[in-house]
Amino acid sequence: MNSTEKAAAFKALHVKGTPLVLHNIWNAGSARAVADAGAKAIATGSWAVAAAQGFADGEALPMAASLRVASEVAGAVDVPVSVDFEGGYALTPTDVAVNAVLLREAGAIGMNFEDRIVAGKGLHALADQAARIAAIRAAVGPAFFINARTDVFFCGDTAPTAELMAQAVARAIAYGEAGADGIFVPGLTDVAQIAQFCAAQDLPVNVMRMADDPLIATLAQAGVARISHGPAPYLAMMKALGAAAAV
Repeated sequence: MNSTEKAAAFKALHVKGTPLVLHNIWNAGSARAVADAGAKAIATGSWAVAAAQGFADGEALPMAASLRVASEVAGAVDVPVSVDFEGGYALTPTDVAVNAVLLREAGAIGMNFEDRIVAGKGLHALADQAARIAAIRAAVGPAFFINARTDVFFCGDTAPTAELMAQAVARAIAYGEAGADGIFVPGLTDVAQIAQFCAAQDLPVNVMRMADDPLIATLAQAGVARISHGPAPYLAMMKALGAAAAV
């Protein structure tokens, strides 16, 4: 498949109630292992990619290194590759659009793009983040999956409330209108609330599953279209390596 075909295939995998399950990887070797196991798509996790090279999450890994990993991963597998690109390594719509094009040129057919202010506090204003998404869409064209991440439920220790739910829904709607293809809501873990969110807006919903619960089948029944595992695969592999080395 060429990049356009990969992007279309990746988008088609996002089906409400039949979620795409992604075991997030961190380099070409882990990508190949997951692809060889039968995965239909590959997705990186920014935390794991950074940790594998000795950096903290939050764009501490230089963008050049992030693009290099993206290129190596895309070159190692034949399936679509989506990259967790955090906040796009920039603030302005123009600059994030330029960087998104570089990511596409590295071989990615999609990206996670978050609304957290990476080097600051809180979230970008809704209108500002929508403008950033719109600029990316205009720059990369239609054959690129923008998975808009909102950290409404992932900032601090505040449990999800009706007010936060309303904020997240409003952001999902605005991001969809700006050109996003999906909405990622890390921190939302209650199945009933996940189902509420899935029903309240039209974008395919991506949740992060860090442990054995909730079950994938339960999340599917809630209407989820994509399940990520974040840093969990990397942490499990490092734990196994450490245990082996300690013998």
